[in-house]
Amino acid sequence: MTSFWNTLPRPIIGLAPMDGVTDHPFRHIQKRYGNPDLLVTEFVRVERLAAGEMKLLRMLLYDESQRPIAAQVYGTTPAAFRAVAVLLCRLGFDGIDINMGCPSSSVAENGAGAGLIRTPELATEIIAATRAGVADWHNGATAWDLPDLPPEVAELVEMTHAQLPPRFQQQRSIPVSVKTRIGYDQPQVDNWIPHLLDAAPAAIGIHGRTLAQAYGGRADWDAIGRAVELARGSGTLVLGNGDVANRIDGLARTRAFGVDGVLIGRASHGNPFVFCADPDDPHESMQGDGVAGSQFPLLAIAAEHAALFEASLSEWPSYSFHLMHKHLRWYARRVPGARALRRKLIEARTAADVHHVLEGYRFSCGQPERVA
Repeated sequence: MTSFWNTLPRPIIGLAPMDGVTDHPFRHIQKRYGNPDLLVTEFVRVERLAAGEMKLLRMLLYDESQRPIAAQVYGTTPAAFRAVAVLLCRLGFDGIDINMGCPSSSVAENGAGAGLIRTPELATEIIAATRAGVADWHNGATAWDLPDLPPEVAELVEMTHAQLPPRFQQQRSIPVSVKTRIGYDQPQVDNWIPHLLDAAPAAIGIHGRTLAQAYGGRADWDAIGRAVELARGSGTLVLGNGDVANRIDGLARTRAFGVDGVLIGRASHGNPFVFCADPDDPHESMQGDGVAGSQFPLLAIAAEHAALFEASLSEWPSYSFHLMHKHLRWYARRVPGARALRRKLIEARTAADVHHVLEGYRFSCGQPERVA
């Protein structure tokens, strides 16, 4: 069976997974207006998902426009990775990505995320367990076969499976990939990457910073280039991540460092146009109502994003429109009077509030057409 990785254009220009950012509404907007080649969910802890924590399923929402899409998971328990792999296959994901790069102390200090760089044997065991879970699914396993999963969660997973397009209900290749960093407290590509390659993941996304750097300093693309050399001939793709500004920058880095593609992260905040062939003139992607021809297209997209956020997430536990505020601030960075506009947007409590604020702003700027 052909892996979706083999169907992607080369070089691959994908959206990097980001905790608290790349939820379903954000990915939908990025795909609609930027069309990245690959999308990945926020990460979900396997131990909690395997135990049936219902609210985590919200983080695994997606729609068919977002394919190909991989689900990202993290944790330290191989048995939980195996069980969750069955769930993700039943939910119709195209791939499973294992987070071995999160620098958060609450994650890494407990041995997960980038903490796995310090326990490479466990890291390779986790990859093998995830692949075993995919094999269980190929052999007919469903959510009902997972003994620790509460019946109500198994039922929801299987209902979701039944609503998938027929071809995504059928057995197919579900590749396992890894997202990691160049090292823990210092670059250690020559020791760390060969351990991962021994486990033969379909792809390795490498952030060019160590855990100790978190998101500070500059990404070390020479270290990423060294990972490419180590992976040559293995069959594992290598995608670079860190400080990629847009598609043009990403293409330049693929030529300079030999990666199979790049993942764009923070540059996409409030600006899906970074994935366009010409990020400064993205007219071909501006097809949404109120976006084409707009003086401030990102503000029109902000209103659309807010409406989708509310419509798709408001019925889930722990919903708060406050989580939309960071996105609104990002969309408003590049317009006249941005500071005042951001102040008004972060007072919004509903999508209707956002619409009202943006409609008033556009009128005050001499563009009285209505926001979609």
